[in-house]
Amino acid sequence: MGTFKTAGQTPKQNHLLAALPEKIFERLSPHLELIPIQLGEVLCESGGQSQYVYFPTTAILSLHYVMEDGATAEIAGVGNEGVLGISLFLGGLTTPIQATVQTAGWGYRLKARLMMEEFNRTGGRRAGALHNKFLRYTQALMTQMSQTAVCYRHHSVEQQLCRWLLLTLDRLPTNELTMTQELIASMLGVRREGITESAGNLQRAGLISYRRGHITVLDRSGLESHACECYNVVKKEFHRLLSEV
Repeated sequence: MGTFKTAGQTPKQNHLLAALPEKIFERLSPHLELIPIQLGEVLCESGGQSQYVYFPTTAILSLHYVMEDGATAEIAGVGNEGVLGISLFLGGLTTPIQATVQTAGWGYRLKARLMMEEFNRTGGRRAGALHNKFLRYTQALMTQMSQTAVCYRHHSVEQQLCRWLLLTLDRLPTNELTMTQELIASMLGVRREGITESAGNLQRAGLISYRRGHITVLDRSGLESHACECYNVVKKEFHRLLSEV
């Protein structure tokens, strides 16, 4: 209990858990384990089968593909809106995607076996609420992945950076990010010089302030106007799917 008080965390800070009917939440909550999630920590290896599913509260996870030469590119992010472990629900058990921690913080983990027992539970509409909600989340995550692929192909590095910053801010309680240009470049699968130039343009426009790995968003509406359509597509789809009954 001391850890919970110190961290100031509750499971319902994760939007998926908060959206569950109370009876389902009561069955799961005794098994939810609060854990610190460290920057750079690998929670899911490519091709590995995790023993847990993770529900971030203040941490942000990056789902990315690792090439044979070690190059990476982020295909989606998971924060307090979601869960890491959809391969379990889809029956694939493993995935070629690696999940690492982009922003350190807190989250809850649940044994995969317990998660699947609840997911497969039958007996009426309310009993299937977790099943329905998690499948809708999976669809929203797939939209994020496909839109990210489109963004990489058709939009400038500056537009991609704006999209990435906005999606990250949506998962944070502040307008400040701790992130180096090298890490952002790795996330987006571009050269660091491209991020340096794009961040400089945004700073000169008065949209962000960047100093020694710290980014402060000064004008969010301006940042949204500089972003491509991909940000709004993803945001609207998450809202549409996860706000439905």
